[in-house]
Amino acid sequence: MQRVVRAELDLDVEGELDLILSVAVAAGVPVAHEQLWIERDGEELVPTVVTDAVGTRLHRIRLDAGPLRVRYDARVEGRAEAAPASELDTAMYLRPSRYSPSDSVFAQARRQFGGVRGTDLLAAVEAYVAETVTYSPGLSLGTDSAVTTLATGQGVCRDYAHLVIALLRAMDVPARYVACYAPGLVPMDFHAVAEAWVDGRWRVVDATRLSNRRGLVRIATGRDAADCAFLSYYGANLALQRMFVDAHVEGLDEVVATASDPLRDDRTELISLA
Repeated sequence: MQRVVRAELDLDVEGELDLILSVAVAAGVPVAHEQLWIERDGEELVPTVVTDAVGTRLHRIRLDAGPLRVRYDARVEGRAEAAPASELDTAMYLRPSRYSPSDSVFAQARRQFGGVRGTDLLAAVEAYVAETVTYSPGLSLGTDSAVTTLATGQGVCRDYAHLVIALLRAMDVPARYVACYAPGLVPMDFHAVAEAWVDGRWRVVDATRLSNRRGLVRIATGRDAADCAFLSYYGANLALQRMFVDAHVEGLDEVVATASDPLRDDRTELISLA
C-alpha cells in the first residue's frame, strides 16, 4: 500500500520571527520519497531539523519580513512498526493537560463509564463522543478545551480528540493526541485523532468517524494540540494566505477503498496507527 501526502503553505511574515513547522511525517514512517522545500523570492531556505522523543520532526527557521512558500510531499510505502510505550509515556499521558483537562471531566467520566474497562471502555468513549458532538467547522476556537466541547456538543477533529483523551485519562487509561494525514478525509485537512494504551498497544480512536484509521499517516504526537501544531511562530506576526493539504492511497481499487473509505473502517476493530 502506498500513501501519498502533500502540504502547501503560503505565508506572509510581518517581521523577524522564529518559525516552527510540523508538516513532515514522523520519524520511523517508511518513506520511499520525501521533499520539504521552503522558498523566498526563488531562494531555497534550509531549516534546522529537530526530532523529539516520540518521533515528531520539527523544521525550525529564523526569518525576517516577507512572503514565504512551504511545499512538502512524501510517498509512504508499507506500514511503520507499532509504537512502543515506556513507563514515562504511560505516566505522562495519564496526566491532565491544557486542552484535555481530565481532572475537570472526572465526575462526568465516572458517571458515564463507571465499571467499564479495557476494550469495552475504548468503544464506549468513542461512541459517546461520536454521538454527542456534532462536527461543526468554524464554531469552535483554537483555545477551546475538552470541557468546552463537552458543554457545547460541537467542534472539529481536534475537539473530538481532546474530549476522547480527557475522558480516557479520567478513567485511568493513558491517552495522547496525534496529528496526521488522512487519506479519504472530507473535508481534506490536517487531521487529529486520539491514541489509547490498551492491551499493551497504542490504539487509534477517531470519534469524528471521518477517516479510515488504516490509512492514517502520523505527523506529530503529544499530550494535546499544544504539542502538535502544524505551524508555530514567535517574535512577530504572520498571515496564512493559503493552505492546501492532500492525502490519498494508491494501488488496486480494493486496497484504496479498504485504507481510505471511512465507511470501510469497522469501528469495533482495534487498530494501531502505522
